[in-house]
Amino acid sequence: MALTEQTIVDKIQVVGEWKHVQVVMARVIYDDGAEISRTTQNRIFTPDADTTAESAEVQAICAAVHTDEVKDAYALRVAADKAADDAHVASQEV
Repeated sequence: MALTEQTIVDKIQVVGEWKHVQVVMARVIYDDGAEISRTTQNRIFTPDADTTAESAEVQAICAAVHTDEVKDAYALRVAADKAADDAHVASQEV
């Protein structure tokens, strides 16, 4: 009985208006070459995410979909959401 383990990129999806890149990583355990266990972990990369520590494949996909136009629009949306949240908080501090 030889147990081995491998972590793989199971799935990469581009989703939503802001082109979020969702990466599903799978940790697979094998017993004599037969898969006996699989667990997954999802990671999401927004247009302002730092992907320098990610695989070349993930970096390339993020670079392709996170264009300057997408990054600028996302930054404007984040700023607008923060302003709205700040205004809401300020209105509650009466």
